[in-house]
Amino acid sequence: MSNTPVFPYTEKEEKLARYAKALSHPVRVYILQFLDSQQGCYVGNIVEELPMAQSSVSQHLKELKDAGLIQGTVTPPRVKYCIDRQNWEEARVMFAFFFGNIREEESCCD
Repeated sequence: MSNTPVFPYTEKEEKLARYAKALSHPVRVYILQFLDSQQGCYVGNIVEELPMAQSSVSQHLKELKDAGLIQGTVTPPRVKYCIDRQNWEEARVMFAFFFGNIREEESCCD
């Protein structure tokens, strides 16, 4: 018998949480908006736009990429980043469904 707890959440809920975590930092939200306005760009372009070190920008890009919200195309020696439109649409639909299904009743805490 395993001592590993069994959580009652689904794979979809886990994916929604991964998207939410990626969006939980204002710099990442800004990066997504910047990428959308540029139709993709290199790390250096983002570093020029943000007052932070390249290593910090790269870490934020890694979080967004790990969540699947952006993708990178290697053009040695650089990587061009853009929004992963398929996953972005999936996240949009998942968030709309999630927020649309929360009851709009008075809070139990009132």
